[in-house]
Amino acid sequence: MLINRFAAGAAGLIMLAGPAFAQSTTQPASPPPPAANTSAGSMHFITDMKAGDWRASKLKGVNVYNSNNEKIGDINEILIDKSGNIEAAVVVVGGFLGMGEHDVAVPFNQLKPVEQPVRTSSNAPATNTTAPSTAARSSNDVTGSVRDDRGYPDHFLLDMTKDQLKAAPQFSYNKK
Repeated sequence: MLINRFAAGAAGLIMLAGPAFAQSTTQPASPPPPAANTSAGSMHFITDMKAGDWRASKLKGVNVYNSNNEKIGDINEILIDKSGNIEAAVVVVGGFLGMGEHDVAVPFNQLKPVEQPVRTSSNAPATNTTAPSTAARSSNDVTGSVRDDRGYPDHFLLDMTKDQLKAAPQFSYNKK
């Protein structure tokens, strides 16, 4: 008797499952993707930052030193012309807690990037800390504990004294 009930239950399940298996498993065709933008098809996208490239957002606040290893200011802004070239860096000099600061726009090519930390009396003996130009730098160019992949230099060198920078004309953000 138990076998008859089991057989009847199995036969019922088969009958119920039959229509489920008979249903079509193909889904209706999804709408075609929108037409690709022809200009984007020829566009070359950059997917990775190259070694030696800098992130502009990280340049704000980078210290500026002179050749005597004295801090003379820090970068407050980067000015880019309409063609995408970096024109100048606005260096803030002087002041205390935002009061009495003096903004000076320095041509960007006058700033020399330095990857190594600032020399102090406790650091190694003085050496030429001027970093090679980014064009000459290879992707393997890492000196000592300096990390070239952080996206910005340790500091910049500017061939001016703090007093010369303070005496330079004030930069105005007003557009004319």
